[in-house]
Amino acid sequence: MNGPEIDVSLAPELRMFAVPERRRERTAVVTDGASTLGHVIESLGVPLTEVGGVLVDGRDTPVSHVPRAGEWVEVRAVARPQRVPGAPLRFLLDVHLGTLARRLRLLGVDAAYESEDIGDPALAALSAAQRRVLLSRDRGLLRRRELWAGAYVYSDRPDDQLRDVLGRFTPALAPWTRCTACNGPLADADKDAVRERLEHGTRRTYDVFAQCTACERVYWRGAHHARLEAIVQRAVGEFGAAAR
Repeated sequence: MNGPEIDVSLAPELRMFAVPERRRERTAVVTDGASTLGHVIESLGVPLTEVGGVLVDGRDTPVSHVPRAGEWVEVRAVARPQRVPGAPLRFLLDVHLGTLARRLRLLGVDAAYESEDIGDPALAALSAAQRRVLLSRDRGLLRRRELWAGAYVYSDRPDDQLRDVLGRFTPALAPWTRCTACNGPLADADKDAVRERLEHGTRRTYDVFAQCTACERVYWRGAHHARLEAIVQRAVGEFGAAAR
């Protein structure tokens, strides 16, 4: 770029996206005189999904603004909790977030998940077609123009990822109501009706079952229930559960 020079201040939460020399409280950026603020912000490494607003010389300004020489641009982070207007709150997770998808489903959150890499254009288009918030750690994916809505997942640890998403979007929690395998709704199941799907030891030991109404997978409180219950209790204790 070889044009007007502006000063840019990134919110502290956003500085991690920039290269080290751009992480100062205020940094000079030379623009090309034609690119929008949105393009300039993205060129610094910050996905627009993480931007909650922009001030130019102290005034709220759209990211479509073309900056002029000498302007001071303050880039604010998304406010939490973040509201997503225009559709019920639903998520789409990329191929790298399978554990997070299963934990969201465990809590009753509508979380679609692509277990195979279908490519960034297809994922972004699916987000738009189904009006789902795309969750990803891929900054390039979150810059796709066809994306309906998106959010960067800040941690690579599932426990922290879950707290991040729940804290940011505060979805209503309804534990044990979704299939962790396919995201379909669960319904109580009669033991006799699912008997043929159970191994002998399970039939002998357990009496309470649920079944996915989409993929027909059967659930019961087996060996892993205590670990899953701990995840549920931590989430509900911090973020609350939906009234039923």
